[in-house]
Amino acid sequence: MYKNNPYRIIISGGGTGGHIFPALSIANEIKSRHPDALILFIGAENRMEMKTVPDAGYPITGLPVAGFDRKNPFKNISVLFKLCKSLYQAKGIVKAFRPNIVIGVGGYAGGPTLRAAAKQGIPTLIQEQNSYAGLTNKLLAKQAVKICVAYEGMEQFFPSAKIVLTGNPVRQNLTYSPEKRSEACRYFKLDPAKKTILITGGSLGALTINRSVLASLDKIRESEIQFIWQTGKYYYRPIISYVAKTENLHITEFINRMDLAFAAADLIISRAGAGSISEFCLLGKAVILVPSPNVAEDHQTKNAQALVRKKAALLIPDREAVERLLPEALRVIRNNALLGELRTNISQMALPNAAAKIVDEVDKILYSNKK
Repeated sequence: MYKNNPYRIIISGGGTGGHIFPALSIANEIKSRHPDALILFIGAENRMEMKTVPDAGYPITGLPVAGFDRKNPFKNISVLFKLCKSLYQAKGIVKAFRPNIVIGVGGYAGGPTLRAAAKQGIPTLIQEQNSYAGLTNKLLAKQAVKICVAYEGMEQFFPSAKIVLTGNPVRQNLTYSPEKRSEACRYFKLDPAKKTILITGGSLGALTINRSVLASLDKIRESEIQFIWQTGKYYYRPIISYVAKTENLHITEFINRMDLAFAAADLIISRAGAGSISEFCLLGKAVILVPSPNVAEDHQTKNAQALVRKKAALLIPDREAVERLLPEALRVIRNNALLGELRTNISQMALPNAAAKIVDEVDKILYSNKK
Protein backbone atom coordinates (compact mmCIF):
# COMPACT_ATOMS: atom_id res chain seq x y z
CA MET A 1 0.00 0.00 0.00
CA TYR A 2 1.65 3.21 -1.12
CA LYS A 3 1.25 6.38 0.83
CA ASN A 4 -0.71 8.32 -1.80
CA ASN A 5 -3.12 5.53 -2.73
CA PRO A 6 -6.63 5.69 -1.26
CA TYR A 7 -7.71 3.08 1.22
CA ARG A 8 -10.04 0.37 -0.11
CA ILE A 9 -12.49 -0.92 2.50
CA ILE A 10 -15.27 -3.51 2.38
CA ILE A 11 -18.11 -3.40 4.89
CA SER A 12 -20.23 -6.54 4.90
CA GLY A 13 -23.49 -7.53 6.59
CA GLY A 14 -27.08 -6.40 6.78
CA GLY A 15 -30.53 -7.94 6.67
CA THR A 16 -32.22 -5.50 9.06
CA GLY A 17 -31.88 -1.87 10.04
CA GLY A 18 -30.10 -3.04 13.19
CA HIS A 19 -27.14 -4.07 11.04
CA ILE A 20 -27.39 -1.50 8.26
CA PHE A 21 -27.56 1.74 10.25
CA PRO A 22 -24.41 0.94 12.30
CA ALA A 23 -22.64 -0.03 9.07
CA LEU A 24 -23.52 3.30 7.46
CA SER A 25 -22.38 5.18 10.57
CA ILE A 26 -19.00 3.43 10.34
CA ALA A 27 -18.76 4.23 6.62
CA ASN A 28 -19.59 7.89 7.20
CA GLU A 29 -16.93 8.13 9.91
CA ILE A 30 -14.36 6.56 7.61
CA LYS A 31 -15.27 9.05 4.86
CA SER A 32 -14.99 11.99 7.25
CA ARG A 33 -11.41 10.98 8.06
CA HIS A 34 -10.37 9.61 4.67
CA PRO A 35 -12.41 11.39 1.97
CA ASP A 36 -10.62 9.50 -0.81
CA ALA A 37 -11.31 6.07 0.69
CA LEU A 38 -13.12 3.63 -1.60
CA ILE A 39 -15.85 1.79 0.30
CA LEU A 40 -17.78 -1.19 -1.03
CA PHE A 41 -20.68 -2.78 0.82
CA ILE A 42 -21.47 -6.48 0.43
CA GLY A 43 -24.99 -7.46 1.49
CA ALA A 44 -27.56 -10.16 0.92
CA GLU A 45 -29.68 -10.14 -2.23
CA ASN A 46 -33.29 -9.03 -1.80
CA ARG A 47 -32.65 -7.61 1.68
CA MET A 48 -33.21 -3.99 2.69
CA GLU A 49 -29.52 -3.03 2.46
CA MET A 50 -29.72 -3.35 -1.33
CA LYS A 51 -31.83 -0.17 -1.34
CA THR A 52 -30.78 1.59 1.86
CA VAL A 53 -27.04 1.58 1.17
CA PRO A 54 -27.24 3.07 -2.37
CA ASP A 55 -29.70 5.65 -1.05
CA ALA A 56 -26.95 6.67 1.40
CA GLY A 57 -24.49 7.09 -1.47
CA TYR A 58 -22.43 3.90 -1.29
CA PRO A 59 -22.04 1.09 -3.83
CA ILE A 60 -23.20 -2.39 -2.83
CA THR A 61 -23.11 -5.85 -4.31
CA GLY A 62 -25.35 -8.69 -3.17
CA LEU A 63 -24.73 -12.34 -2.34
CA PRO A 64 -27.48 -14.99 -2.59
CA VAL A 65 -26.82 -16.09 1.01
CA ALA A 66 -29.80 -16.72 3.32
CA GLY A 67 -30.33 -17.71 6.94
CA PHE A 68 -30.91 -21.28 8.09
CA ASP A 69 -34.52 -22.28 8.71
CA ARG A 70 -34.70 -23.84 12.17
CA LYS A 71 -38.36 -24.80 11.85
CA ASN A 72 -38.19 -26.46 8.41
CA PRO A 73 -34.85 -28.30 8.11
CA PHE A 74 -35.59 -29.56 4.59
CA LYS A 75 -35.56 -25.97 3.32
CA ASN A 76 -31.91 -25.76 4.34
CA ILE A 77 -30.86 -27.75 1.28
CA SER A 78 -31.36 -24.62 -0.81
CA VAL A 79 -29.76 -22.52 1.95
CA LEU A 80 -26.60 -24.65 1.78
CA PHE A 81 -26.52 -24.26 -2.01
CA LYS A 82 -26.82 -20.47 -1.65
CA LEU A 83 -24.06 -20.49 0.98
CA CYS A 84 -21.67 -22.37 -1.32
CA LYS A 85 -22.47 -19.98 -4.16
CA SER A 86 -21.97 -17.00 -1.86
CA LEU A 87 -18.58 -18.27 -0.67
CA TYR A 88 -17.46 -18.55 -4.29
CA GLN A 89 -18.79 -15.11 -5.23
CA ALA A 90 -17.34 -13.45 -2.12
CA LYS A 91 -13.92 -14.84 -2.98
CA GLY A 92 -14.11 -13.22 -6.42
CA ILE A 93 -15.41 -9.88 -5.15
CA VAL A 94 -12.70 -9.58 -2.50
CA LYS A 95 -9.98 -10.57 -4.95
CA ALA A 96 -11.18 -8.03 -7.53
CA PHE A 97 -11.67 -5.13 -5.09
CA ARG A 98 -8.38 -5.72 -3.21
CA PRO A 99 -9.44 -4.18 0.13
CA ASN A 100 -6.99 -3.13 2.82
CA ILE A 101 -9.45 -4.30 5.47
CA VAL A 102 -12.87 -5.97 5.66
CA ILE A 103 -15.35 -4.99 8.39
CA GLY A 104 -18.16 -7.34 9.37
CA VAL A 105 -21.25 -5.86 11.02
CA GLY A 106 -23.40 -8.98 11.37
CA GLY A 107 -26.01 -10.39 9.04
CA TYR A 108 -26.04 -13.13 6.44
CA ALA A 109 -23.42 -11.74 4.04
CA GLY A 110 -20.72 -11.16 6.63
CA GLY A 111 -19.73 -14.81 7.01
CA PRO A 112 -18.75 -15.54 3.39
CA THR A 113 -17.10 -12.14 2.95
CA LEU A 114 -14.92 -12.22 6.06
CA ARG A 115 -13.99 -15.84 5.43
CA ALA A 116 -12.88 -14.96 1.90
CA ALA A 117 -10.85 -12.00 3.17
CA ALA A 118 -9.10 -14.02 5.88
CA LYS A 119 -8.16 -16.73 3.36
CA GLN A 120 -6.57 -14.05 1.16
CA GLY A 121 -4.56 -12.64 4.06
CA ILE A 122 -6.62 -9.46 4.37
CA PRO A 123 -7.15 -8.18 7.94
CA THR A 124 -10.70 -8.33 9.26
CA LEU A 125 -12.54 -6.51 12.04
CA ILE A 126 -15.80 -7.75 13.57
CA GLN A 127 -18.41 -5.48 15.10
CA GLU A 128 -20.42 -7.72 17.45
CA GLN A 129 -23.59 -5.88 18.41
CA ASN A 130 -25.23 -8.33 20.81
CA SER A 131 -24.54 -9.41 24.37
CA TYR A 132 -24.50 -13.02 23.19
CA ALA A 133 -22.26 -13.75 20.22
CA GLY A 134 -23.61 -15.86 17.39
CA LEU A 135 -21.89 -18.95 16.01
CA THR A 136 -20.74 -17.21 12.81
CA ASN A 137 -18.88 -14.44 14.64
CA LYS A 138 -17.36 -16.92 17.09
CA LEU A 139 -15.90 -18.80 14.12
CA LEU A 140 -14.81 -15.65 12.29
CA ALA A 141 -13.13 -14.32 15.45
CA LYS A 142 -10.32 -16.83 15.09
CA GLN A 143 -8.91 -14.91 12.11
CA ALA A 144 -10.11 -11.39 13.06
CA VAL A 145 -7.56 -8.78 14.12
CA LYS A 146 -10.03 -6.89 16.35
CA ILE A 147 -13.51 -7.48 17.71
CA CYS A 148 -15.49 -4.37 18.69
CA VAL A 149 -18.23 -5.12 21.22
CA ALA A 150 -21.08 -3.28 22.95
CA TYR A 151 -21.33 -5.25 26.19
CA GLU A 152 -18.95 -6.16 28.97
CA GLY A 153 -18.10 -9.81 29.62
CA MET A 154 -17.61 -10.82 25.98
CA GLU A 155 -14.45 -12.75 26.93
CA GLN A 156 -16.69 -15.81 27.21
CA PHE A 157 -16.99 -15.74 23.40
CA PHE A 158 -13.84 -14.10 22.06
CA PRO A 159 -10.10 -13.91 22.86
CA SER A 160 -9.76 -11.09 25.38
CA ALA A 161 -6.70 -9.62 23.63
CA LYS A 162 -8.78 -8.89 20.53
CA ILE A 163 -11.76 -7.27 22.29
CA VAL A 164 -12.37 -3.51 22.34
CA LEU A 165 -15.44 -2.10 24.13
CA THR A 166 -16.77 0.51 21.71
CA GLY A 167 -20.57 0.33 21.87
CA ASN A 168 -22.85 0.11 18.85
CA PRO A 169 -22.94 2.93 16.28
CA VAL A 170 -26.33 4.58 15.95
CA ARG A 171 -28.07 6.77 13.40
CA GLN A 172 -26.20 10.04 13.32
CA ASN A 173 -29.24 12.32 13.52
CA LEU A 174 -30.29 11.04 16.95
CA THR A 175 -30.29 13.90 19.43
CA TYR A 176 -32.78 15.23 21.94
CA SER A 177 -33.78 18.77 22.82
CA PRO A 178 -37.02 20.54 23.75
CA GLU A 179 -36.99 22.10 20.28
CA LYS A 180 -36.79 18.67 18.66
CA ARG A 181 -39.71 17.40 20.73
CA SER A 182 -41.76 20.37 19.54
CA GLU A 183 -40.79 19.57 15.95
CA ALA A 184 -41.77 15.92 16.54
CA CYS A 185 -45.19 16.84 17.87
CA ARG A 186 -45.85 18.96 14.79
CA TYR A 187 -44.57 16.22 12.47
CA PHE A 188 -46.83 13.51 13.97
CA LYS A 189 -49.69 15.94 14.78
CA LEU A 190 -49.45 15.19 18.50
CA ASP A 191 -50.63 17.20 21.50
CA PRO A 192 -47.42 18.34 23.27
CA ALA A 193 -49.28 18.40 26.60
CA LYS A 194 -50.01 14.68 26.47
CA LYS A 195 -47.70 11.72 27.01
CA THR A 196 -46.77 9.57 24.02
CA ILE A 197 -45.98 5.86 23.61
CA LEU A 198 -43.98 4.78 20.55
CA ILE A 199 -44.67 1.20 19.41
CA THR A 200 -42.21 -0.31 16.96
CA GLY A 201 -41.37 -3.82 15.87
CA GLY A 202 -38.28 -2.72 13.98
CA SER A 203 -37.92 -1.92 10.30
CA LEU A 204 -39.84 -5.05 9.24
CA GLY A 205 -42.52 -4.98 11.94
CA ALA A 206 -43.32 -7.59 14.61
CA LEU A 207 -46.45 -9.74 14.50
CA THR A 208 -46.71 -10.28 18.26
CA ILE A 209 -46.40 -6.58 19.06
CA ASN A 210 -49.02 -5.76 16.42
CA ARG A 211 -51.39 -8.40 17.81
CA SER A 212 -50.86 -6.96 21.29
CA VAL A 213 -51.95 -3.51 20.13
CA LEU A 214 -55.02 -4.86 18.34
CA ALA A 215 -56.00 -6.82 21.44
CA SER A 216 -55.98 -3.63 23.51
CA LEU A 217 -57.59 -1.14 21.14
CA ASP A 218 -60.40 -0.41 23.59
CA LYS A 219 -57.89 0.44 26.35
CA ILE A 220 -55.98 2.65 23.91
CA ARG A 221 -59.12 4.52 22.80
CA GLU A 222 -60.21 5.10 26.40
CA SER A 223 -56.79 6.32 27.56
CA GLU A 224 -55.48 9.87 27.83
CA ILE A 225 -52.25 8.72 26.11
CA GLN A 226 -51.35 9.21 22.45
CA PHE A 227 -49.55 6.56 20.40
CA ILE A 228 -47.24 6.30 17.40
CA TRP A 229 -47.39 2.79 15.92
CA GLN A 230 -45.00 1.49 13.26
CA THR A 231 -46.56 -1.73 11.98
CA GLY A 232 -44.05 -2.76 9.30
CA LYS A 233 -45.03 -2.84 5.63
CA TYR A 234 -46.21 -6.48 5.65
CA TYR A 235 -48.81 -5.81 8.35
CA TYR A 236 -49.99 -2.29 7.58
CA ARG A 237 -52.86 -2.93 5.12
CA PRO A 238 -54.64 -5.66 7.12
CA ILE A 239 -54.37 -3.53 10.27
CA ILE A 240 -55.39 -0.08 9.05
CA SER A 241 -59.12 -0.89 8.77
CA TYR A 242 -59.25 -1.86 12.46
CA VAL A 243 -57.97 1.46 13.74
CA ALA A 244 -59.79 4.00 11.56
CA LYS A 245 -61.72 5.42 14.51
CA THR A 246 -58.80 5.51 16.97
CA GLU A 247 -58.01 9.22 17.07
CA ASN A 248 -55.13 8.98 19.57
CA LEU A 249 -53.26 6.39 17.46
CA HIS A 250 -50.91 7.58 14.69
CA ILE A 251 -50.31 4.50 12.52
CA THR A 252 -47.67 4.08 9.81
CA GLU A 253 -46.00 1.19 8.04
CA PHE A 254 -42.54 2.74 8.36
CA ILE A 255 -41.17 5.79 10.17
CA ASN A 256 -38.72 7.72 8.03
CA ARG A 257 -37.98 10.22 10.80
CA MET A 258 -37.27 7.85 13.65
CA ASP A 259 -35.25 10.61 15.33
CA LEU A 260 -38.49 12.59 15.70
CA ALA A 261 -40.45 9.53 16.87
CA PHE A 262 -37.87 8.99 19.62
CA ALA A 263 -37.98 12.69 20.53
CA ALA A 264 -41.77 12.56 20.93
CA ALA A 265 -41.85 9.35 22.97
CA ASP A 266 -42.13 9.23 26.75
CA LEU A 267 -42.12 5.42 26.60
CA ILE A 268 -41.06 3.02 23.83
CA ILE A 269 -42.26 -0.52 23.16
CA SER A 270 -39.75 -2.40 21.04
CA ARG A 271 -38.03 -5.63 20.15
CA ALA A 272 -34.61 -6.01 21.77
CA GLY A 273 -32.24 -5.66 18.84
CA ALA A 274 -28.78 -4.49 19.85
CA GLY A 275 -28.82 -1.40 17.64
CA SER A 276 -32.17 -0.21 18.99
CA ILE A 277 -31.03 -0.74 22.58
CA SER A 278 -27.91 1.34 21.96
CA GLU A 279 -30.09 4.17 20.64
CA PHE A 280 -32.39 3.99 23.68
CA CYS A 281 -29.36 4.16 25.99
CA LEU A 282 -27.89 7.21 24.27
CA LEU A 283 -31.23 9.02 24.30
CA GLY A 284 -32.14 7.96 27.83
CA LYS A 285 -35.52 6.50 26.88
CA ALA A 286 -37.81 4.44 29.10
CA VAL A 287 -38.47 1.17 27.27
CA ILE A 288 -40.46 -2.04 27.47
CA LEU A 289 -38.66 -4.76 25.52
CA VAL A 290 -40.40 -7.72 23.88
CA PRO A 291 -37.53 -9.92 22.62
CA SER A 292 -38.11 -11.78 19.39
CA PRO A 293 -38.10 -15.56 19.91
CA ASN A 294 -37.14 -16.11 16.25
CA VAL A 295 -33.46 -15.16 16.41
CA ALA A 296 -30.30 -17.21 16.76
CA GLU A 297 -29.32 -18.26 20.29
CA ASP A 298 -32.27 -16.22 21.64
CA HIS A 299 -29.85 -13.28 21.70
CA GLN A 300 -32.56 -10.62 22.00
CA THR A 301 -33.66 -12.01 25.36
CA LYS A 302 -30.05 -11.86 26.51
CA ASN A 303 -29.75 -8.27 25.27
CA ALA A 304 -32.87 -7.32 27.23
CA GLN A 305 -31.77 -9.13 30.37
CA ALA A 306 -28.52 -7.13 30.40
CA LEU A 307 -30.69 -4.00 30.88
CA VAL A 308 -33.21 -5.56 33.24
CA ARG A 309 -30.42 -6.59 35.62
CA LYS A 310 -29.56 -2.90 36.01
CA LYS A 311 -33.21 -1.81 36.26
CA ALA A 312 -32.76 0.03 32.96
CA ALA A 313 -35.70 -1.55 31.08
CA LEU A 314 -38.71 -3.80 31.51
CA LEU A 315 -39.04 -7.14 29.73
CA ILE A 316 -42.21 -8.92 28.64
CA PRO A 317 -41.75 -12.33 26.99
CA ASP A 318 -43.20 -12.69 23.51
CA ARG A 319 -45.60 -15.44 24.64
CA GLU A 320 -47.14 -13.12 27.26
CA ALA A 321 -47.27 -9.92 25.21
CA VAL A 322 -50.81 -10.09 23.79
CA GLU A 323 -52.28 -10.21 27.28
CA ARG A 324 -49.78 -8.07 29.21
CA LEU A 325 -48.01 -5.58 26.95
CA LEU A 326 -50.41 -2.65 26.55
CA PRO A 327 -51.82 -2.81 30.11
CA GLU A 328 -48.25 -2.74 31.42
CA ALA A 329 -47.30 0.14 29.12
CA LEU A 330 -50.27 2.21 30.32
CA ARG A 331 -49.34 1.45 33.94
CA VAL A 332 -45.72 2.49 33.41
CA ILE A 333 -46.38 5.72 31.52
CA ARG A 334 -48.69 6.92 34.30
CA ASN A 335 -45.96 6.33 36.91
CA ASN A 336 -43.60 9.31 36.70
CA ALA A 337 -41.24 7.93 39.34
CA LEU A 338 -40.79 4.67 37.44
CA LEU A 339 -40.31 6.52 34.13
CA GLY A 340 -37.61 8.64 35.74
CA GLU A 341 -35.83 5.61 37.20
CA LEU A 342 -35.81 3.81 33.87
CA ARG A 343 -34.47 6.88 32.06
CA THR A 344 -31.69 7.45 34.57
CA ASN A 345 -30.55 3.83 34.63
CA ILE A 346 -30.57 3.29 30.86
CA SER A 347 -28.63 6.54 30.33
CA GLN A 348 -25.85 5.15 32.52
CA MET A 349 -25.40 2.25 30.08
CA ALA A 350 -24.75 4.50 27.09
CA LEU A 351 -21.49 4.17 25.15
CA PRO A 352 -21.31 7.30 22.97
CA ASN A 353 -19.13 7.90 19.90
CA ALA A 354 -19.10 4.21 18.99
CA ALA A 355 -18.49 4.76 15.27
CA ALA A 356 -15.46 6.93 16.03
CA LYS A 357 -14.04 4.33 18.41
CA ILE A 358 -14.50 1.56 15.83
CA VAL A 359 -12.80 3.61 13.13
CA ASP A 360 -9.96 4.31 15.57
CA GLU A 361 -9.36 0.55 15.55
CA VAL A 362 -9.68 0.42 11.77
CA ASP A 363 -7.08 3.18 11.48
CA LYS A 364 -4.68 1.34 13.78
CA ILE A 365 -4.91 -1.74 11.56
CA LEU A 366 -4.52 0.28 8.36
CA TYR A 367 -1.56 2.26 9.64
CA SER A 368 0.22 -0.80 11.01
CA ASN A 369 -0.12 -2.54 7.64
CA LYS A 370 1.04 0.59 5.79
CA LYS A 371 4.43 0.68 7.44
